Amino acid sequence: MRRRRVAPDMSPLAPEPQQPGRILDARLHLLDRQVLDLDDVPVCTLDDLELEAVADPAADPAVDGSSRVVVTALLTGPVLGTRVFGGRPPFSRWHRLPWRDVLDIGTAVHLAVRGEGLDATWLERWTRDHIIARVPGGLHDPESAG
Repeated sequence: MRRRRVAPDMSPLAPEPQQPGRILDARLHLLDRQVLDLDDVPVCTLDDLELEAVADPAADPAVDGSSRVVVTALLTGPVLGTRVFGGRPPFSRWHRLPWRDVLDIGTAVHLAVRGEGLDATWLERWTRDHIIARVPGGLHDPESAG
């Protein structure tokens, strides 16, 4: 069995200091996750995040010298075309879900509010009221039939 020698000037890295709050990896924990409302009804898929730099002079500076950021809102919107053709949708097309409405982050992002009144669900509501409702039997709930 061989032993590996460590050069005297190469000490192991010190552990990163404990940061306040919960640290999330946006790609791993948030992006492309299903967003569920208070009743576990799907609201949307999380497409992007709105971030804001923390400007607190009393706080410790970040370890690598960059500024700290916090998530202020979850963004969802018409991104299929931009994923296929590139680019970014205009800011006015994004639907914002405030971070204060987030209840839990797990395999899905759970909100502490009901999804019925959110702007992110306007397309589903419009489709239900103007297209599905006009189809014969479109207002019938198949699960309630006995």
